[in-house]
Amino acid sequence: MEIREMEPSDWHTVSKIYQEGIDTGFATFEKSIPSYEAWDRAHMKSCRFVANDNGQILGWAALSPVSSRCVYGGVAEVSIYVGKNQRGRGVGKVLMERLISESERQGLWTLQSGIFPENTASIKLHGMVGFRYIGKRERVGRLDGVWKDNLLFERRSKVVGID
Repeated sequence: MEIREMEPSDWHTVSKIYQEGIDTGFATFEKSIPSYEAWDRAHMKSCRFVANDNGQILGWAALSPVSSRCVYGGVAEVSIYVGKNQRGRGVGKVLMERLISESERQGLWTLQSGIFPENTASIKLHGMVGFRYIGKRERVGRLDGVWKDNLLFERRSKVVGID
């Protein structure tokens, strides 16, 4: 398995994996896949990766800015999705490790994630790569008419923003 930069031509497969996450009911509040153009605008141009094994994309990861305010320029939100038939193979961990190292090269000092409590695999993954639980937003949004909690996790860089 190799981790490489995501290309626009990967969108067809990336969006299918994203849909598989949506279909779980506990990966995102999103209900439909955006166009590539909308997704592209919402995510940082750097720190977009796919896990590839012999030409098959197994999963993807990308970052979104948390704010347009300059004081939050070093803080980004993680999106990470692994294909339903690839889960449990370490794909997410390898993607996350690459995302972390590249985010630090890009000068980001904090990565954050909001995770549904039911998404135990994502909670475990974030813990394995150094994220810490910082709190819970109760009933922060509705999904299919049901109020959902969102657990907040963050990872502070040990090499960027420590002075």
